[in-house]
Amino acid sequence: MSTPAQGAPTAPDLAALDAITEAVGSGAGLPEVVRAAARALDASLALSDRAGHVLAVAARSTADEQSLLSARDGVEELELRVADEPVGTLKLRARSELDPLVLRLVTTLIAGEVERLRAPERASAAAAEGFLRAVLARDYGGGDEVHEAATAIGVDLSAGASVLVVRVHAHVAGEDGRRARMLALVERGARAGCPGAIAALTDRHELPGDEVIALLPDASEEVAERAAESVRRELQAGLSGHTFTIGRSRPCPESGDLHRAASEALLAANVAEGDEERPVLAFEETGAYRLLLSAMSEDPAELQRFYAETVEPLVAYDEQYETDLLATVEAFLDADGNVAGTAQRLFTHRHTIRYRLERVRELSGLDVGSTDGREKLSLGLKAMRVLGIAHRGGPASEAGAGAGRVPRRR
Repeated sequence: MSTPAQGAPTAPDLAALDAITEAVGSGAGLPEVVRAAARALDASLALSDRAGHVLAVAARSTADEQSLLSARDGVEELELRVADEPVGTLKLRARSELDPLVLRLVTTLIAGEVERLRAPERASAAAAEGFLRAVLARDYGGGDEVHEAATAIGVDLSAGASVLVVRVHAHVAGEDGRRARMLALVERGARAGCPGAIAALTDRHELPGDEVIALLPDASEEVAERAAESVRRELQAGLSGHTFTIGRSRPCPESGDLHRAASEALLAANVAEGDEERPVLAFEETGAYRLLLSAMSEDPAELQRFYAETVEPLVAYDEQYETDLLATVEAFLDADGNVAGTAQRLFTHRHTIRYRLERVRELSGLDVGSTDGREKLSLGLKAMRVLGIAHRGGPASEAGAGAGRVPRRR
């Protein structure tokens, strides 16, 4: 076996080798195993299965990854075998000469992990997309029909399932193939946690960012958590300059309830939208928002009407004048209706808070000083988040809000 000769062989990094065995032993998934292998070999790696599908990549940059996958100069392709049967290919670009024994040890570990986690034959992208979109649209008549449709594309739902909804927002200049890359990263992460997972881009253009739905054919809570965390790691490693949100459903033992699981994942993703401290949110962690699931699934138009009657005027005002009325209402409700507490949370003078709350009353017809007004505004905010409506406010520029101060009345 030849290796790129770029210098004298370096001594094996025992800690890096131990990281590989730790990743294998803990079931962290192929992406973590390959990243640990790249550190041990001081190399860039790309792992593919027998069909040529990329399973994991450890590269220094997007350009490095593209060079690896296209097998440009300096890239070596190593066939991975278990019991003399090919299980995949490892593309490698070393930055120094490799110790043949270390390379053999690392490739044997990776090959064994590929064989252990090898999923059933991949469903075609078009079939997976059609099935998942039909689940979202509730096009199937019942559990038997869902099960038959899943079986037809090679997905086994006999052990139940969970659903992930993943959204990604770009904060850097767009690049060709970004949506396809996002899908590949989500699919790779999902399969690392749950072999046999499928994923597809949704086509809901009314949403900010791009969205992927992933089906995990396993009703284990532990498997769903592991898959969601693996997706998070893949997105962090592969999409710099982006933020993301991951919603996770409860386990779904019955095929007939799969549409419910999809709705739960959607609701969780909507609620988590914009919360940078919790990019991954399980449906069970959505609190009172769970009460609005049936409205979102059965009668979203009614939920939309309630939103329009409560906080939509505030959203429109904020977007037109770059004010912070909605954020003020949220902070006021979080502060249990205390103006001083709201001012402290927003680092704004309390007179400015009173001015904004009066503007809220004028625009919405709801008085935050009354129990009924606060309840309706609170539910309106929840409806907004459940519907996945983005809010773009800005630094307050309304009259009397300059630098957080209001002029004294004479």
